[in-house]
Amino acid sequence: MSEQHDPAKSAGKWMVALAWICGFGLLVFVFSDLLEKQVNPNNSPESQRVGGQTEVRLKQNRQGHYVATGYINGEEVLFLVDTGATDVAVPAHLASKLQLRAGRESLASTANGVVRVAESTIDTLRIGDIVLNNVDANLNPGMQDNHILLGMSVLRQLEFTQRGDWLILRTL
Repeated sequence: MSEQHDPAKSAGKWMVALAWICGFGLLVFVFSDLLEKQVNPNNSPESQRVGGQTEVRLKQNRQGHYVATGYINGEEVLFLVDTGATDVAVPAHLASKLQLRAGRESLASTANGVVRVAESTIDTLRIGDIVLNNVDANLNPGMQDNHILLGMSVLRQLEFTQRGDWLILRTL
């Protein structure tokens, strides 16, 4: 007895397989978006004007950090607020992409010990509608990821308050 090829059955199997693949792709898309929001709940920080000041509110992520999408010299970056950092700390491998020039080298004390960094200046830094110019930064070759530490060279130019799970940044 020979098995006959039924084109309708074959097409049906392919349609089921295609439906499973599409369903799996959709699940990956939805869950990757949810995971991204857990890491960075401030992908598009909203701004508001309050009594002549610009205010940006950042929600704490699941790990208790304040992470936000922002811009350095027009390029999108991921900031991690770090009150222990004197300046904005930029991974050295991002310098050319962010149009940052390495200046004088110096030693910096970090959580990972003392490292040699290059001083730099950020022409324009933006979070939401808060824009700062000529911000002190350093290029750190020891930083391997793409997170930029938003240090006190930015925060001292702002008023910042923590309330519950929120960090409120306000122009002075």
